[in-house]
Amino acid sequence: MSVQSSVPLATREDLALAYTPGVAQVCEAIAADESLVHELTWVGRAVAVVTDGSAVLGLGNIGPRAAMPVMEGKAVLFKQFGGVDAVPICLDTQDPDEIVAIVTALAPSFGGINLEDISAPRCFDIERRLEATLPIPVFHDDQHGTAIVVLAALRNAARVLGRRLGDLRIVVSGAGAAGVAVTKMLISGGADAGEIVVLDSRGCLHGGRSDLNPEKAALAALTNAGGITGDIANALRGADVLIGVSGGTIGESALAGMSPGGAIFALANPTPEVHPDIASRYATVVATGRSDFPNQINNVLAFPGIFRGALDAGATRITDGMKVAAATAIAEVLAEGELSIGAIVPSALDPRVAPAVAAAVAAAAHRDSVLR
Repeated sequence: MSVQSSVPLATREDLALAYTPGVAQVCEAIAADESLVHELTWVGRAVAVVTDGSAVLGLGNIGPRAAMPVMEGKAVLFKQFGGVDAVPICLDTQDPDEIVAIVTALAPSFGGINLEDISAPRCFDIERRLEATLPIPVFHDDQHGTAIVVLAALRNAARVLGRRLGDLRIVVSGAGAAGVAVTKMLISGGADAGEIVVLDSRGCLHGGRSDLNPEKAALAALTNAGGITGDIANALRGADVLIGVSGGTIGESALAGMSPGGAIFALANPTPEVHPDIASRYATVVATGRSDFPNQINNVLAFPGIFRGALDAGATRITDGMKVAAATAIAEVLAEGELSIGAIVPSALDPRVAPAVAAAVAAAAHRDSVLR
């Protein structure tokens, strides 16, 4: 990574404009009207990529220094696909109060905050508090980026299968950051909440469990109208869709209970919960989080365009409407002739994606009236 000027500094006049004495005029203008910072500096196109290193990829709690390569990679993707300048910031604390205080203090330097690789359930509280405090978009990509692309993929999978999203029985294996967000996003996008069953490491979430944290308890109250209890095999009996965001392995005996002609999204990285060769025995549409199999569910389809659109619109937050608009835009990039069992989402390298997402998100920000 590097930082480069967007204008030349070749002459004495260039230097006088970029720094002293010319820069003082810009400072005075912003002091008189702070909103000008978004136009007169890079703040209007800059995002902080913030982590505490507590849940990095599938590597776990490896700390802030070991997390830096992932944050750098994220920043490069922001620039490559969205034209958004991003700065990786790895914090040497895992205390939620300290993280909120630090990010709040840093916020004047940025037009948006992308939270990354922060473990659940702390990530929910941190995001909520920052959203309530800051007048700029805050987005936890492990939650919402994954959820947006899953919604786009499942919408297109339903089209391929000749089904309606609202008619599908869905099992979500995993109730961490991604599992909670995926479930909420599917409901926002038209899935039937009562026909979704979510599982954590102890089994199905349902209203009779007393061991649930507040996030899981709220999800249990919203989903699983049939009150299914027990393990993944119970949940999958008669299910049309399995979405794995938990890691581990889901056995064939459990998969055998699924309704034929459905979909399996095994998204754990680097090892999916179900190998695609096995998944294809029990489902028509199979997706993973890996680039070496068809139908990669990749966050890069979402976050560059989402922030590009939010920054372009001058949005103060990212609403559910903006997230659903992003999912719709991703799904609709593929024309009818491009859509197939092996292609339910565009390639991560498809140049149509980020501009389509940015335009949809900016329009949704206007509709939702969340503009500066």
